[in-house]
Amino acid sequence: MLDHRIADWDNAYANGANIAGSDRWPAAWAEPAQAFRDALSAQGRARLDIAYGDRPRNRFDLFLPNSAPRGLVVFIHGGYWMETDKSLWSHLAGGGVDSGFAVAMPSYTQCPDIRIAGIVSEIGAAIGKAATMVGGPLMLTGHSAGGHLASRMVTETAPLVPDVARRIRHVVSISGLHDLRPLMPTDMNAVLKIDEHEALTESPALLRPMDGVRITCWVGGGERSEFLRQNALLANIWTGLGATTSAVVEPDRHHYDVVDGLADPAHALTRTLISE
Repeated sequence: MLDHRIADWDNAYANGANIAGSDRWPAAWAEPAQAFRDALSAQGRARLDIAYGDRPRNRFDLFLPNSAPRGLVVFIHGGYWMETDKSLWSHLAGGGVDSGFAVAMPSYTQCPDIRIAGIVSEIGAAIGKAATMVGGPLMLTGHSAGGHLASRMVTETAPLVPDVARRIRHVVSISGLHDLRPLMPTDMNAVLKIDEHEALTESPALLRPMDGVRITCWVGGGERSEFLRQNALLANIWTGLGATTSAVVEPDRHHYDVVDGLADPAHALTRTLISE
């Protein structure tokens, strides 16, 4: 018999300290992201800093394909709800844009200036605004904390108007944090301030999915065991609640490079996201 117990919750969710060469990031994202924005701006296919709310970080960038969009992809960045912004991730719109989709990338107010529940509301507003600008099917994806926010958008208590919710065809949560309770004993919770009530009301794994939800939970094979567990957890629970689910473990990927496939229209991550 093999017993499992986590004694150090900070280490369980520490990515940088457990990835060789982690000091490459965020520069490894920033440079290609800037180059992508510059290239699409020069072609008139980037609309930057579109406001969706009143707070300074309530902005999203919208990247457009060469012809009329086939639909809309929304990518939600991670950073434990307290780090990074949309500017680091622009290049990950490449796979969707080259496949004919418009791609929106929002920033959002970060903890401790807001609670996670407030970020959920902001992302709902960002998706709603982007959906007024691009018609057709809607695909949601996000990385880490962004995976939490993407999957939270297809729960029964999501802050989306029905017309927008009905357009969602697929959600891909990449290394998503689907149960917030294990983060409560970590040092980062001094900033996040997750309490039992918020964990119960904002954890997708503890909520019911909307009718007809299709979700793929995607994680790197080289990630921390907690991210592997959180990935399998949501797919498992939501299968039992009527959703169409799948769980994918991509070999030889860690928490920082597992998102790279979104930049490539031929990569399985992009193909999965836009599949209907």
